[in-house]
Amino acid sequence: MCGGYTLEWLDFLITVSLNPANSKIDAILPEHLIKLKQQIIEEKIKVENFLRNKVFSLLDEKKIQLLITQYHSGLIILLDQALENHIKCPAKNTNLKQLTNEIITCLDQLLSYIELRFSKYLSLNERVPSTYLTVTKKELKQKLDKLKTGLLRQIQDSTVGDIVLHVLYTFISPTKDEHSFVFQEIFYVKELCIQLEQLEDTINIGGSYSSLDQLLIYMNFNSKRYMDNFTQRLAEKINTCENISDKMEKLLFYFKEFKQVQRKPGAMFDPKYRDLHIEIGNWFTQEIFYLEKKLHYEIVPIQGISEKKATKDQGEQKVLCILSVDQMALLLRSVDDLKIVMARSLNAVFKSIVPFLSTPYQENISYDSMRSKSYSAETRDKEIVIQTLEKMIKKIKEY
Repeated sequence: MCGGYTLEWLDFLITVSLNPANSKIDAILPEHLIKLKQQIIEEKIKVENFLRNKVFSLLDEKKIQLLITQYHSGLIILLDQALENHIKCPAKNTNLKQLTNEIITCLDQLLSYIELRFSKYLSLNERVPSTYLTVTKKELKQKLDKLKTGLLRQIQDSTVGDIVLHVLYTFISPTKDEHSFVFQEIFYVKELCIQLEQLEDTINIGGSYSSLDQLLIYMNFNSKRYMDNFTQRLAEKINTCENISDKMEKLLFYFKEFKQVQRKPGAMFDPKYRDLHIEIGNWFTQEIFYLEKKLHYEIVPIQGISEKKATKDQGEQKVLCILSVDQMALLLRSVDDLKIVMARSLNAVFKSIVPFLSTPYQENISYDSMRSKSYSAETRDKEIVIQTLEKMIKKIKEY
């Protein structure tokens, strides 16, 4: 291997000295076992230091990837043998049994060190070996058991914590049709557990979402059960408002806050299911559209009365448009650019048409203000105008 084989001592200890097939392990003296236990700790630190220094000294990414891949694969092979040694070790020899268990722990810690520090150099789509998977699931179960007594006691909404723990317990539980895990899935759950452990000391609520929700959004925890719970909780908060305008305001605020939560690039709990950010983003979009339509249907009859009053008082009748001022500005500008209507200037188009328009939120619109807004269109307004035009096209085709 690149830079020498730093695992040589551990390799010899596992494959020869403590391998019942190659050595008389019962002949090892108790005082020698104590020395071996101490040296195992020293070797673990030695390997970690070697990998860290080697990665930072190498400039070639391919050489770094080769080094990390070789050591990761080598450690998994040694872990397989160490587990076999542990099983074959005489149960009555407790000191030797404890030593073989220490070696397994050492190898597991070295693998975790590589996976957390240098995961980008590993092939995440490779299948996880069964022995390594067994050890990892045991380690994850211990972490989850600890979280069960710690995390749930501190968070405000224990339902969310229950869902997360249930999903993760299900993930590590054996099934009749054993799932072939890839490293990406295992690394994800390992990192999430570490983040959840750190969350115990930082349970402060910030913004519209709890620290736990922010973490799960960041990690793209796209469990269907969690996403259904997330949208249900949002809907309950929004429905506390009686007025539709207030509901819309709160919904838009939650959507803004959701989009501002940081996201870990490439992270995803279940690669076979829909992305959390897309799925919940679609939910927000549909809810906004629904409230927009509902608000329109509530305002139209009210606006009809005010229009009659305007006709009587002002001698003119305005046309109610469900589009916002910004959206109408876009539409009128495109009409002028395509020469569908002809006027001396864009300003003349707005001056001639805008005084006869109103919106559910604004009865008297400044034509000059609308013209100015036509030059600074937002993406959301563009999307709504395009959707409206598509509906018009569909309706015209039906005539």
